[in-house]
Amino acid sequence: MSTTVATPSTSPTKDSAAPPKKSLLTVLLARPELGAVVAAVVIYLFFFAIADPFRSLPALSTILYTSSVIGIVAVGVALLMIGGEFDLSAGVSVTAAALTTSMICYELRLNLWVGVLVSLVLMLLIGFINGYLVVKTGIPSFLVTLSTFFMLQGLNLGVTQLVTGTVATQNVSDMDGYDSAKAVFASSFSVGGVTVRISVLWWLVFALLATWILLRTRVGNWIFAVGGNAASARAVGVPVNKVKIGLFMGVSFLAWFLGQHILFQLSTVQSGQGVGQEFRYIIAAVVGGALLTGGYGSAIGSAIGAFIFGMTTQGIVYAGWDPSWFFTFLGAMLLIAVMVNLYVKNYATSRR
Repeated sequence: MSTTVATPSTSPTKDSAAPPKKSLLTVLLARPELGAVVAAVVIYLFFFAIADPFRSLPALSTILYTSSVIGIVAVGVALLMIGGEFDLSAGVSVTAAALTTSMICYELRLNLWVGVLVSLVLMLLIGFINGYLVVKTGIPSFLVTLSTFFMLQGLNLGVTQLVTGTVATQNVSDMDGYDSAKAVFASSFSVGGVTVRISVLWWLVFALLATWILLRTRVGNWIFAVGGNAASARAVGVPVNKVKIGLFMGVSFLAWFLGQHILFQLSTVQSGQGVGQEFRYIIAAVVGGALLTGGYGSAIGSAIGAFIFGMTTQGIVYAGWDPSWFFTFLGAMLLIAVMVNLYVKNYATSRR
């Protein structure tokens, strides 16, 4: 006579199969822009407490405008850094774009929109060349774009002096197409009696668009994969070279856009400006959560990093301090941001 022995089922139950639910604190600590948000709140409250002019709406408008001038290009720089690369030519590219539009149209008496389109093509070509050289030669992007930086800096100064006889372009405010181009790139509007520059809106649009690309599209997944491990990304079919070249061209596009804003805001351009701005774009991206090693960061974080720049730049003035202290703050902010971002990434990795 045989007996049947019942054995417990080894199939997992519904409760045991469900992954543990993450706490709100864990979710927040996993966000790369968390440190920037905390820093922005602290800095805002600090200057709000010590500087009376900082509390006014016109001051906020000025802060937002200052932030937008950094933030527009910082969005593209953040995406490029997430993809594991740098662009040290972004600052002088802004000036090159403005100079190209101005000098071509003034010397040839063309409608300014022709110069706008020509400079766009030129900037995209520069971005393509930067990206192509990086992916085809294996030379680090730091060195490739540093070379581009020096070449553009020399061209900006040399060509401007050769064409105009000075270090600045001629005033273009009376040329055909100026009013319509200014309306797109450098107009302003009033909200509750406070003047708001259109560059602030463009900055927010670019930041939101970049965030959507990163978080909601296949291209965004590719960017994170390429920055995290390019060899592994290539092994699973990610077009690594195309992604990197596209990111360099994205930085060049945003540099072109800011260059047009500067031209139509001021009507003339100094050929020596833009040097050093590339570091501010990079720092804004790093403060916003991007790691120098790639594969980690946030477009919205770069916008917050730029906002911190704007608050600090104007807050020091409103507080009546020596503006030279800004550079001390800049260095300290960069160091602290790198340490915070590394901690957040390691924490998020350990909680997976």
